[in-house]
Amino acid sequence: VQLVESGGGLAQPGGSLRLSCAASGFTFSNYWMSWVRQAPGKGLEWVSSISTLGATTTYADSVEGRFAISRANAKNTLYLQMNSLKSEDTAVYYCARGDRDSWGSRGQGTQVTVSS
Repeated sequence: VQLVESGGGLAQPGGSLRLSCAASGFTFSNYWMSWVRQAPGKGLEWVSSISTLGATTTYADSVEGRFAISRANAKNTLYLQMNSLKSEDTAVYYCARGDRDSWGSRGQGTQVTVSS
């Protein structure tokens, strides 16, 4: 299982970023996928999950209405569109194989910093 995140960086409050996660080593379309994050000095926090065909998405209350998860099974790629970013969104973001309650393997992460 290999998961490689990209797209992180510095954004201003209210700005947007789009994260990508390239998956390999397993049949991507057979698995729910998730995004989780870890803010400085805190534990891992689940952010969002998406079903195998993308029909079902779920979000943490803290990002509901601002973030959108999606996937392109033909490209083995997972996405996270992040809008209306806040300082509290600053974290390392990881994509993970599995759903909210059973995510496991994750990538090396991509840093997102929200600051003016």
